[in-house]
Amino acid sequence: MSSRLLGMALAPLLGLFIVALGNGLLYSLTTLRLGAAGESATMIGVVSAAFFIGLTLGALFNDRLILRIGHIRAYSSFASLIAATILLQGLFVDTWGWFVLRLINGWATVGVFLVIESWLLLAGDAKVRGRLLALYMIALYGAGVLGQAMLGSLVGMGDTAPFMVAGMLAALSVLPIVILPQVSPLLEQVEPLKPRQLLGVTPSGLVGCFGSGVAIAAVYALLPLYLQRIGLDVGEVGSMMAWVILGAMLLQYPVGRWSDRKDRQDVLITLGALCVLLSLVILMLPPTSGWLPLVLFLLGGGVFAVYPVAVSHAADRAPADALVPMIQGLLLINSLGSALSPLAISPVMTSYGEAGLFWAFAVVNLAMVGCFLWRRGKRPAAQHPAPFEASATFSPTGAELRVTEALMQAAQEHPPIVDALTGEQPVARTEAA
Repeated sequence: MSSRLLGMALAPLLGLFIVALGNGLLYSLTTLRLGAAGESATMIGVVSAAFFIGLTLGALFNDRLILRIGHIRAYSSFASLIAATILLQGLFVDTWGWFVLRLINGWATVGVFLVIESWLLLAGDAKVRGRLLALYMIALYGAGVLGQAMLGSLVGMGDTAPFMVAGMLAALSVLPIVILPQVSPLLEQVEPLKPRQLLGVTPSGLVGCFGSGVAIAAVYALLPLYLQRIGLDVGEVGSMMAWVILGAMLLQYPVGRWSDRKDRQDVLITLGALCVLLSLVILMLPPTSGWLPLVLFLLGGGVFAVYPVAVSHAADRAPADALVPMIQGLLLINSLGSALSPLAISPVMTSYGEAGLFWAFAVVNLAMVGCFLWRRGKRPAAQHPAPFEASATFSPTGAELRVTEALMQAAQEHPPIVDALTGEQPVARTEAA
């Protein structure tokens, strides 16, 4: 990577790492504090869902605010809101008060991502997006692993210490954005494909992205509660969550390369079946088992790999001019699944105890496997026009980072299986998504 490109990308990547390091603590900390206060799993799920609802709303509307006030001012405003909501959480414990704070935090967080990702898009063209995407993943997941590993030490400094540190980091994330050499990023209005259009193009991609959102939100929102209730202290919970995120980071690339050699629908079936199996294994393991970190590492790899494989499966079927709106549409479907997940799964934990989380995990993944098998029986496999690109869930603007030069060229050289706007089959080809 050239020094010029690194110089342009350094500010947003540093900002991303710092804000993700602090904000990532809140995923587990919010759940653990409410659990320690005796709140039911249902109420914890409601508060946790607020963050993902905020993410979804922000993904739909924040681009208009950024266009109106500019990127630097918008980033500073969003980071200030994140810092304020985190610090306020440290002052009191109240479920509905925290619901409002987490909603605002989610709305502001996706605003931060919009600024960072549009900045990265401006930093390089499609030729270097693969490298920028890799750096983005390292910054995001690396901050998540480190933040979870720090949780035990911070809690040992006092009840308010984790909130103070997380709020301070959110505030400090502004510094790289305003100090380092900068340009004004470009941002366009988001026009994602509608769910009906996505269903016509790629039913399996839509189901995979929705199910992935359900599973990932449950990992962040409810897995810490499960670990707390089986007897782990805060430091141990942070360590186990770090294993999950590490698995998500390290296993995406090998799973993706495997999906380049096999039909991606078969890979989705295997990942779903693996998640079902691992969920049942966790239910059978004693709480003190030394195998738990390994199983959680594999579960994190499986759960977090479903989304990029599902998007790649969908991209195999779209023309070049529809790649970005299709990926944006799938991202919003993923966000919808994330928002509904804690609301749907937490009552299961209330009714059936902490084991309800992994029974729900098993059911969600089994339902995805059933859908993928049904589609596999209906339609033959499609060829892969371009290599798999590992990715996390972005803002709608950042979804364009996935559209590398190789993918654009392949989409132009290989006619799509269906028209992404109408869902109709071209005359020359008879397969459907």
